[in-house]
Amino acid sequence: MEKWTPKHDAPEPLEGPVVATVAGGTILWFALFLVQLPFYGWFDDHGHLWWVWTCLAGAGLGLIGLWYVRGRDAAIERHAAAREAGASAARDGGRGASGTAG
Repeated sequence: MEKWTPKHDAPEPLEGPVVATVAGGTILWFALFLVQLPFYGWFDDHGHLWWVWTCLAGAGLGLIGLWYVRGRDAAIERHAAAREAGASAARDGGRGASGTAG
């Protein structure tokens, strides 16, 4: 089993414009759904109706993903603000904003 044991730590996850990426993908899926609607009959006749519904499902799942990543970004910002507040409190030695012990 040793040959499957990782030899190094996993790299840090890449951060980027996650909300914009998910929003762009959601818009793309919904646009593809709208483009295919006029050809609904053709898709039905040729057994490709699932293409239309796949695009709608992608748009719906994209909305769920958009809700999720916006919440994730808000949680990351709250955590960073709390960490900064804790660090500044430790730096001040427990003094209040005026610089005197409370």
